[in-house]
Amino acid sequence: MPQDDLIAKLARQIDAAKKTERSSVDADEVAALRRRGACELHSICAEFVSSVNSKLSQAALDLSPPAYTLDMFEESGVNLFRIGSQGREMQIAFQAAPQLVSTEKFLIPYVLEGEVRTYNQRMLERFEIRSHALFFCLEGDNFRWRFFDWRTSHTGPVGSELLVSLMGRLF
Repeated sequence: MPQDDLIAKLARQIDAAKKTERSSVDADEVAALRRRGACELHSICAEFVSSVNSKLSQAALDLSPPAYTLDMFEESGVNLFRIGSQGREMQIAFQAAPQLVSTEKFLIPYVLEGEVRTYNQRMLERFEIRSHALFFCLEGDNFRWRFFDWRTSHTGPVGSELLVSLMGRLF
């Protein structure tokens, strides 16, 4: 790795550490952010399912749970959303980061971490499940869901575009 790339990587790590230190917040504030993040993620999923189903002659995508509220978030465990259709599944599992605000697995400070997994029956027969990491990140003064593809190092916002791409590969 060239010297400039190493220096740029170190600079990003230092910036991320500074952001984490600046975003020192109390536990109650982080708990509220985590509940809000869980609801935002469910909302993204619900909008995606609704958009796809509105274009079909018969609704085919199911979202579980169908509704989600702030009090449904499990602070000490794994939270799970499922989008499915005819044996094609997308599971979104997420949980609280180990620290109030973390940069352990992603350079942008985050309070929730998780994974979106996609598979169909053919993939299961080959023991193949595709996955992308998910993080509810502090970006500037806002928190946003971001994904990270470990295979390609590609990252971006979690939204309908990502969900369409992931679900589309299963058909």
